[in-house]
Amino acid sequence: MSIDSATAAKVAKLARIKVEEEDLPALAQEFNAILGFIEQLEEVDVDGVEPMVSVTPMRLKRREDVVTDGNQAAKVLSNAPDAREGFFSVPKVVE
Repeated sequence: MSIDSATAAKVAKLARIKVEEEDLPALAQEFNAILGFIEQLEEVDVDGVEPMVSVTPMRLKRREDVVTDGNQAAKVLSNAPDAREGFFSVPKVVE
């Protein structure tokens, strides 16, 4: 797949990045380099390779999923600048 200047301009517009007309060929070239690297990664045989969390084999620490600090709504809402009917009240931001 090859990216031309027109496609680079579309991507920049979608990303809301201002790119000058004279910089579009360089941007297209960078996109092509990234796509080339991704194509190289697709060639790697990963059959039988388990997903890893780290480069060293280790298990994630797990804990039992239990509620340990609940039923404190009043205490939590005491920090709120404005609480109404058991909820945080915030100013309207969309009109």
